[in-house]
Amino acid sequence: MLKHHTEECEMYSSPNRARERTPIYKAQGVTPSERYLNGLCEKSFLSLWSYPSIFRDQKSKGNREGKELCDMVVVFGEHILIFSDKHCSFPASKDLGSDWKRWYKRAIHKSAKQAWGAERWLREHPDRVYLDRACTERFPLPIPSKESAKYHLIVIANGCEERCKAKFGGTGSLMLNSSLALQGNAEELSSSPFTLGDLDPSQTFVHVLTEYTLDILLKTLDTISDFVSYLERKEKLIRSDTALFAPGEEDLLAFYLIHINENGEHDFAIGKKFGGVFLEEGFWDDFCNRPERKEQLRQDSISYVWDDLIERFACHALNATQYYTNHIELSNTEIGLRFMAREPRVARRMIAKSLIDLYTHTPDDFKRIRYFRPLSDNGPFYVFLSLPQPDSIPMSNIVKLDIAYFKPVVWL
Repeated sequence: MLKHHTEECEMYSSPNRARERTPIYKAQGVTPSERYLNGLCEKSFLSLWSYPSIFRDQKSKGNREGKELCDMVVVFGEHILIFSDKHCSFPASKDLGSDWKRWYKRAIHKSAKQAWGAERWLREHPDRVYLDRACTERFPLPIPSKESAKYHLIVIANGCEERCKAKFGGTGSLMLNSSLALQGNAEELSSSPFTLGDLDPSQTFVHVLTEYTLDILLKTLDTISDFVSYLERKEKLIRSDTALFAPGEEDLLAFYLIHINENGEHDFAIGKKFGGVFLEEGFWDDFCNRPERKEQLRQDSISYVWDDLIERFACHALNATQYYTNHIELSNTEIGLRFMAREPRVARRMIAKSLIDLYTHTPDDFKRIRYFRPLSDNGPFYVFLSLPQPDSIPMSNIVKLDIAYFKPVVWL
């Protein structure tokens, strides 16, 4: 690619067309939990696709500022993840049933309504979404049409963990029971303390997590493809005829990661001979202590080279510090990086191994090409090209990527 730089300089008056637009400034969250959510999402879904505290330009009661849509939105192609993060103190009366209903209404039901409202706005007014409360900075990525968009709603309800531990012990995770309100009785949804069902089968499914289970999910399923696959299969399971009871989201996740369907993908894959999924507490801990799981984590460590590479390009795209681009808008750069970020963790591991092998086994004065076949039918091929460094180009002009897993320095 270096040999084309002269041609590109001749084509454009400036080698950095990205500087013809302003950088993208994002909020970082106001409360500690919002900042923590932002950090988790940027780590798992990367900074180019994660946006805290977006706003709509609907103004009311003389207020000239926009209204916050949600605490976090992730827009990745056709997938839109909406997060609503709320901390409500759990009431401390002696009537646990009454306390739970009051907390459920404030922490879960109200947050779900916010998430559904954000979804409706994005579907109906995708061109009226902003990064700032003054509604002057438009959302930089295209919102998919209502026909193609796939929405995933996540509520993080904090404040009940200690009371839950006092009642049941364990981790304080909220239990899952697919039979709750199966007949459409909304009042029944809050009838069992610390137990959740399908909040409203007539609307987009809402995944309710605590800070504890959010942390586990986003650190375990830390790519957009892996995370969305789990959400979609969980939703399908709960809205099927299969009965489900899980003592916590983490135990359900462990069950999912252990089972593989006929296509070789993680799934609940229980088959027709089983009438339901009934898990005991501790399933997650048992899974984490398996030798196979520990080996998988060890093997996955190399895959984060791919994440770092995507994030390096993403940061330059957001900061408008790219060089030698053939377009100005961030949305055009995002298309190419989205192919890279769509890869699940297992594919990133294999791609990173191929990339590192190319650099560590190519002599400095040799040219070498390596390609990587996609794991899925519709996936892209990756072609890696290693070129000798021309004497005319100083080392300071070459982007350096330090790979912690190897002593040599890798130059891109």
